[in-house]
Amino acid sequence: MYCLYYSPGACSLASHIVLEEIGVPYTLSLRSSVRSEGTRTPDYLALNPKGRVPALAGVPGRSGGAPDLLTEGPAILFFLARCHPNAGLLPADPAGEARCLEWLNWLSGTVHGQAFGQVWRTARFSDNPDHHAAIAAKGREDLVAHYTAIEAILADGRDWAVPDRYSIVDPFLLVFWAWGHRLGLPMASSHPAWAQLTGRTLARPAVQRTLAQENVVIEAP
Repeated sequence: MYCLYYSPGACSLASHIVLEEIGVPYTLSLRSSVRSEGTRTPDYLALNPKGRVPALAGVPGRSGGAPDLLTEGPAILFFLARCHPNAGLLPADPAGEARCLEWLNWLSGTVHGQAFGQVWRTARFSDNPDHHAAIAAKGREDLVAHYTAIEAILADGRDWAVPDRYSIVDPFLLVFWAWGHRLGLPMASSHPAWAQLTGRTLARPAVQRTLAQENVVIEAP
């Protein structure tokens, strides 16, 4: 049985949604995201030295953490989709798979790790507090550019992030939609194609079950 280590509304939300989509038994381990307390405790760091969520127990192998623990959101999403193909969350052709990975790498590494990191975790980029305001401002500027780019991709008439198929990318995009609201960005008015995608994603029963379990509210556009 899988066990997902998560924080409500964090990037782990996408992995939680995919667990609901594939319909296999799993358990949850809540790690509070308040001041990173839940992910920096000695017991969690002993399990996952990276001190981040998501992490998924029940995956054979080891890479620096506890045995059978998989870290990194894109890896978890890809693993679950590949191991449970009946859920149809990953294209069958190599090009389609690569497009999913293209989205996930960009969203995780650049949009989340870099730009959102600059806004919400400025101390990761400089030990000098005098630099933090400028770092956050640059991160917000970059986020606006990234969100504009996401909208441009989605505005070509496709129904889903990878055309013609709901995939592991779409719940990840839902996370970034919600985070855009947290930043006060004009999501619905400035990103109409993304708004339509969000509405389709929110309509899925697995997504609604996951939001209820995490007590997270994401209103349809």
